[in-house]
Amino acid sequence: MDLSRRRFLQAAALTAAAAGATAACGGSSGSSGSKDGKDLTLWYWGGALSDKVVAEAKTHFSGQVKLTTNSIGGDFKQKLTTTLAAGAAVPDITGIKGEDIASFLPNGSRFLDLNDLGFKKLSSQYLDWKTKLAQTTDGKQIGFPIDIGPTALYYRADLFDKAGLPSDPAKVAAETKTWDDYYALGAELKKALPGTYLINNLGSVFNIAVGQGTKRFIDENNHFIGDQDHIRAAWDLSVRPYQLGLDGKINDNTHNAALSKGTLTTELGAAWHALDIEQAAPNTKGKWHVSPNPGGPANQGGSYLALPKQCRNPEEAFKIISWILNPANDARGFTDAAIFPACPAAYAMPAMTGPDAFFGGQKIIEIFGPAAEAIPASYEAPADAAVMAPYLTELTNIEAKGKKPDDAWKDAVSQAKQIGQRQGVS
Repeated sequence: MDLSRRRFLQAAALTAAAAGATAACGGSSGSSGSKDGKDLTLWYWGGALSDKVVAEAKTHFSGQVKLTTNSIGGDFKQKLTTTLAAGAAVPDITGIKGEDIASFLPNGSRFLDLNDLGFKKLSSQYLDWKTKLAQTTDGKQIGFPIDIGPTALYYRADLFDKAGLPSDPAKVAAETKTWDDYYALGAELKKALPGTYLINNLGSVFNIAVGQGTKRFIDENNHFIGDQDHIRAAWDLSVRPYQLGLDGKINDNTHNAALSKGTLTTELGAAWHALDIEQAAPNTKGKWHVSPNPGGPANQGGSYLALPKQCRNPEEAFKIISWILNPANDARGFTDAAIFPACPAAYAMPAMTGPDAFFGGQKIIEIFGPAAEAIPASYEAPADAAVMAPYLTELTNIEAKGKKPDDAWKDAVSQAKQIGQRQGVS
């Protein structure tokens, strides 16, 4: 997987110390905090929201409530799940990561229906496919969209120039419309610049290739479909860079060095990955550009705000989250922390339309805006992330152990079926 501030697989276990720290935060019925609705707590994680906007929210609503915010470290999902199950010290407002929202839907009763508080009147402002991912089967809206992760192709324009290839974003887009085009360009780069690679690892391709379709690993009837042609096609697309010698096989902490040294000529990633590249390789400022994702856009990540059923003042809490996530503040979130809005109205605001110095003065919203609105809608089952994990593991086994791709495919499907069955997938 990519080294990123928003990992798709949760790895950290909840420690006793962390659980104690979590229990000390927030308030709900049964907590020592105010029960009259004048004190509200918000849980989120670093990078989930603009810290500047959150700070202003405290002042903006100070006449109505006292808003206490907690940036929770470690395994956010596990801490939230444990706290909700205990029913004590539950935050009034909480973030939910995009890769976790499906797993919370079966327990939608633990959250308030935002439609009852006014979300229906606002929902048209937000991307429909994103909104629907936070709806239960009976239509309950448990999540208010924060952001999304439309994908694109990041590339080193200076290295393209050095290789004698087009480097203008429009020309690169024309040369990389399909995955076949992209790999052909990679072969030219490899020939002109020995020792460089097109992609960091196979998993980065697989994530996007799956997201470009309208089906994933489990259908809406809770049947496993991870052995069908659409997943096999994504698998084959992912394996090809390895077979062509274009795969950097980077699955460890050498990723940042590869970006900085120019070992990687391109990166496939979401809009928020721009900040990862900038932080990993500040010495490459001005050398990167962005063009559309080969084969069309996909979504990676993007989160929500939700109100647990213990929320002490739902009406004020909803006013707070709808203010934090209004179009103007959404646009500021992109400026502050590369948080790409789920609200298209923000895409035309000055905070998002200016040139980006790190990307050579390119207006990258011109790539990510159209991508956001073209992302295909797909059903994501509660067990989707767990079922996907074996495919990523087996792709790494190809890279690290030289495992034959067909053997890796068979093992991935077998393991995915077993995981699905344990979680009630038929």
